Amino acid sequence: MASFEKFQGVIGKTVAESTPHWPEVKHPRDGAPNVIIILIDDLGFAHFNCFGSTLDTPNIDRLASGGLRYTNYHVTPLCSPTRAALLTGRNAHEVGMRSISNFNTGFTNMRGCVSHHAATVAEVLREEGYATFALGKWHLTQMENASAAGPFDQWPLGRGFDRFYGFLDGETDQFHPELVYDNHHVPLPKTVEEGYHLSEDLVDKGLHFIRDLKSIRPDKPFFTYLAFGATHAPHQAPKSYLDKHRGRYDAGWDAARDEWFTRQHEMGIIPPSTKLAPRNPGVEPWDSLPDNQRRLALRLQEAFAAFLEHTDAQIGRLVAELERLGELDNTLIFVQSDNGASQEGGPFGVMHEMKFFNMIIESPDEAVLRIDDIGGPHSHANYPWGWAQAGNTPFKWYKQNTHEGGVHVPLVVHWPRGISDTGSLRHQFHVVNDIVPTIYDVVGVTPPDVHKGYAQMPVSGTSLAYSFNDESIESRKTVQYFENMGHRAIYSDGWKAVTRHQPGVAYDDDEWELYDLRNDRSECDNLAEAMPDKVAEMVALWWVEAEKYNVLPLDDRGVTLFGARLGPHGAHRPDRRYSYFPPITRIPTAASASIGGRSWDLRAHITRDSSDNGVLYATGTENSGLSVFIQDDKLVFDYNYFGEHFIAESDSPVPVGTSVVGVKFRRAKKDADVELLVNEQVVGTMHLPKFMRMMSSVGASVGYDDGSPVSERYSNEFHFSGHIERVDIDVIPSDREAEQAVNDAVGRSIQARQ
Repeated sequence: MASFEKFQGVIGKTVAESTPHWPEVKHPRDGAPNVIIILIDDLGFAHFNCFGSTLDTPNIDRLASGGLRYTNYHVTPLCSPTRAALLTGRNAHEVGMRSISNFNTGFTNMRGCVSHHAATVAEVLREEGYATFALGKWHLTQMENASAAGPFDQWPLGRGFDRFYGFLDGETDQFHPELVYDNHHVPLPKTVEEGYHLSEDLVDKGLHFIRDLKSIRPDKPFFTYLAFGATHAPHQAPKSYLDKHRGRYDAGWDAARDEWFTRQHEMGIIPPSTKLAPRNPGVEPWDSLPDNQRRLALRLQEAFAAFLEHTDAQIGRLVAELERLGELDNTLIFVQSDNGASQEGGPFGVMHEMKFFNMIIESPDEAVLRIDDIGGPHSHANYPWGWAQAGNTPFKWYKQNTHEGGVHVPLVVHWPRGISDTGSLRHQFHVVNDIVPTIYDVVGVTPPDVHKGYAQMPVSGTSLAYSFNDESIESRKTVQYFENMGHRAIYSDGWKAVTRHQPGVAYDDDEWELYDLRNDRSECDNLAEAMPDKVAEMVALWWVEAEKYNVLPLDDRGVTLFGARLGPHGAHRPDRRYSYFPPITRIPTAASASIGGRSWDLRAHITRDSSDNGVLYATGTENSGLSVFIQDDKLVFDYNYFGEHFIAESDSPVPVGTSVVGVKFRRAKKDADVELLVNEQVVGTMHLPKFMRMMSSVGASVGYDDGSPVSERYSNEFHFSGHIERVDIDVIPSDREAEQAVNDAVGRSIQARQ
């Protein structure tokens, strides 16, 4: 018979006449280290205690004291691009991740997933014999493909990981996350009342993976990518951590920035010449704030600090178990952030971050009415600009911007067997795509030229292993571009040119700033006017690098791109019918019917007895969303507008037997009208004075309300006890030009606040 295996032995008529051959099984070299990347979300340069703050991060601090702190380390201004660069060793644009993976613009720099021409470090290390585990936030899959229908080729298991446990979207509720285990969605292992929190769950599962491996194959090293949902909004932590931080920050953000800046100087984290950047526009002096604004801002900062400390405690658990297993000494650990502190809480902070994406400015006077909910399961909070800039001390601007506040983050590297100069600082300039080359350097791996039939683009990062035991050596990274939604920057041998782009302004009209970062780390002294030739040289270099690394075309569209999946090239056209046949898994937001801000019809084909009640369709959480359900024989529609419930109830019972019940939702410019239908007869109406364009980052469920309940009319999943044949949702096509004008206005308004 023909052999499809490359057999190098001899096949005779009998075993005596034959020579066996065993193919070589790839195994890393003896002593190859385990590798762990710990990624924290939306965390500023100063937020770790060992980088200047007075927040509590004792376990990260211990890793720093036993390893190195890199003080001149940079990322992209946004989460998905940083993750793409972090896991591939290439620049984000060249691998197809210019912005977040929710977008696919039709250009090769923004496909919403990582090109197969750029193998991930997990794919490469697995081929070399490593076990590979991913935990936490992924956000590298086209989000319309994140449902149980797949495709799964860009899920973690499709990109080189043996095991995965976490969530696929950009954020999730820490008490009620949308969990994925390997390639399938799973329910929570326990309830909030039983003490559930996602960060603890991730470390539990990660340790489970590691113990399984080391118990059976102690010779096999592992690569673990642990990407916490923390400290991205919603800022949520167990009550004991929230209580601990009460009153800790009452002096306000100006005092905190001054104190943290002083500590950074004392630690040597920043050069002596560094100045504290002035307050960003929109950040008011703390002492000038009204009482309620201060009360709200303090409680929001306390929630962030509690969230960070709780995350640090989980890192401590991980490290302690590695030590117990005898693995810590030969485990190379990286701890870093994916971008600077977030500006998405606006000038006051928000009880619910989705308000940011709906152009809703919630006043502090309104928000403080629910102040005790902040940090717990009943809020989706994010802190205000003032505290975000404090986290970015000493820099200006934030996440999304290409100034240092958006791209300059802390990096801790810990490896007892490989780093002898422990507790030291490293000031060499480096960037996120340098982590993978460092791993390859340390492990002794040469990335392949072809992987699974795909020719591989060169690894563009620079290993920083040369600096592990040499503090004084010059940086080997000399040039790096930055770009996000038109914001641009270029670094070259200590110089930086940067521009903060305004949407709609011609790129040639952008005003470029020039800084000598060797003497001005915080970008306080703009030299552009005094050195126009240097500016021209740097801008020209930016265009060279942009051409080289697939940055073009420039695109300053932001949240309006969330609608791109509804175009003719996606699977979710607005004119299609969505028919759901329960029981089915919860449907992620980007893969479900896009009813936010649109007109739509819902029809549920049901059979029930007189006692059958329950949810027919729900999307969102207790913080925002909508639910259609039957209760006490009445059809009910609950539109949860960020905790303000608008409820319509049928004026007659839902009939026993087979029927079609539904909701007709028609939006106008600023309001909407609702009709409840039973067998196409109107049985209830309601006028909505306002509606949500983006309801929630948590998706839809059919036949029950998964996660925290949208409606206050029930307290659990409220499964429908009758039979649902199917639920049909038709999204009504709108005036596309008018709709686009509204969406563009939303995008401009949000970006103008950035």
